[in-house]
Amino acid sequence: MQSSKVKVGAAWGKGKEELLKQIGEFKTELSQLRVQKIAGGATSKLNKIHDIRKSIAKVMTVIKAKQRGQLRNFYKGKKYLPLDLRPKQTRAQRRALTKEEKAIVLPKVAKRLKAFPPRKFAVRAV
Repeated sequence: MQSSKVKVGAAWGKGKEELLKQIGEFKTELSQLRVQKIAGGATSKLNKIHDIRKSIAKVMTVIKAKQRGQLRNFYKGKKYLPLDLRPKQTRAQRRALTKEEKAIVLPKVAKRLKAFPPRKFAVRAV
């Protein structure tokens, strides 16, 4: 068995198969520790259970992040993105006009601006 704590920086360099193998090892160690706990093990085992659970979570997070990165590369430049890869934002922000849509001046508005340009006022110093 390996040490119970995982260094996340080292996990980023590993491949998916290696990470899954590591998770398998952690899960077997976790099940053994749980059996020892029931059998009346020391309190240090409880701390080790905690560390191993957190290590599993860290490795799973690395796997998921890598997967999401690959999906982002796959969908880069495509018209639509899956919902979970889109920016979260608020409902109002998602429905707001984009910068390009805001910049568009419709013909009717352009005519009105030409006919009635905004007035310019001179401010006199007192």
